Amino acid sequence: MGGKKYLVDLSEEDRKTLDWFVSTGERRAQDNTRARILLKADDGLTDATISEHVGCHPQTVHNVRKDYTERGLAAMHRRKPDREYERKLDGNAEAHLIKLACSEPPEGHSRWTLHLLADELVTLDEIDFESISHEAVRQRLKKTP
Repeated sequence: MGGKKYLVDLSEEDRKTLDWFVSTGERRAQDNTRARILLKADDGLTDATISEHVGCHPQTVHNVRKDYTERGLAAMHRRKPDREYERKLDGNAEAHLIKLACSEPPEGHSRWTLHLLADELVTLDEIDFESISHEAVRQRLKKTP
């Protein structure tokens, strides 16, 4: 690579904040690692050297530098994903699933499998799906949310 695209230039106040953050040791290890990366990047070390000192991949160092230039000290904490997934099964469909799982299994089977439940849900006229995975069925039947 040519010159560094994402330079870390910490103010004295930011440096003190990061030193305090790392020294207290009451944070998540991932957040501490990101803070240590920022401190070492401010000292002018290369990504490869920082990754050896901190014990992470050089791409992680690059990503933290990039985050710092975009978000400032908030780069110590990972962002939540930008995406949200819609649930395939609403309350009505979930009720049908539970009713189905409690009923007798189809002929030729000793019990309901996740695949059988998913296939049967798709064939019901009351529920509008083109397909549903066995994993979605498993997650809805799991006792803990």
